[in-house]
Amino acid sequence: MSYTDKMLRDDALQGKVIVVTGGGSGLGKAMTKYFLELGAKVAITSRDIEKLQNTAKELANETGGTCLPLQCDVRHYDEVENMLQEVLKNFGKVDVLLNNAAGNFISPTERLSANAFDTVIDIVLKGSKNCTLAFGKHWIDTKQTSATVLNIVTTYAWTGSAYVVPSATAKAGVLAMTRSLAVEWAKYGIRTNAIAPGPFPTKGAWDRLLPGDLAEKFDMAKKVPLKRVGDHQELANLAAYLVSDFSAYVNGEVIVIDGGEWLKGAGQFNLLEAIPEELWDQLEMMIKAKKNK
Repeated sequence: MSYTDKMLRDDALQGKVIVVTGGGSGLGKAMTKYFLELGAKVAITSRDIEKLQNTAKELANETGGTCLPLQCDVRHYDEVENMLQEVLKNFGKVDVLLNNAAGNFISPTERLSANAFDTVIDIVLKGSKNCTLAFGKHWIDTKQTSATVLNIVTTYAWTGSAYVVPSATAKAGVLAMTRSLAVEWAKYGIRTNAIAPGPFPTKGAWDRLLPGDLAEKFDMAKKVPLKRVGDHQELANLAAYLVSDFSAYVNGEVIVIDGGEWLKGAGQFNLLEAIPEELWDQLEMMIKAKKNK
């Protein structure tokens, strides 16, 4: 048995309908794949419909499950409502919302434009709010007896972190929303929990955050007491448990999965203090070049 093995029995999510925002790549894709393997029907959303369609086809072929790609910009409430209606039209119901869509920049805060700051806040905090509110209203109005919201936050939602201030600000808001709604909406049968992952490198996100040889220079594994980064299946195992009926008594909890990193040193990106001013200029150019590809 290994931490890369699958944890739950094969039918653990049989009959459930799950929506994963930001489900086209990275950790969202990894969690979606495992949900499908466990018998759930999954709708994945993002702004990039082509990427979603490719991912949905790939995962359906690999798992034999049903994966529905739906274009949606979570920053806009009307698009979220339309996405929800499409899920209901295709699947008849929805049981789980996984707020995974995110955006991030690494930068000294004084270098950020107001628009760059707003972009992260709008995707992470406003987007999570839009989806949670739309789905929550639906569940309450239709008197659905059980439903689950699972939010992806981060350990620096508690501590803050230099050089990712918009993300830290937004994730702290999502953390507060998680715990607040866990109490307020429990009477409707809605459980609200969160996962705070440590370093789980993904090709797209980490290439943007630490382009070029920076990932090697600032090796996140060195900050983790277990001396490694997370494996995607580990996160998928935890997410599957929290959206399954096995966790029916877990509500308002935020589970850290980071190998002990945040206990060793708060602020995942604080080590970027070592970057000299001229390197930030090079870093900005590398990040912009990747975004424009």
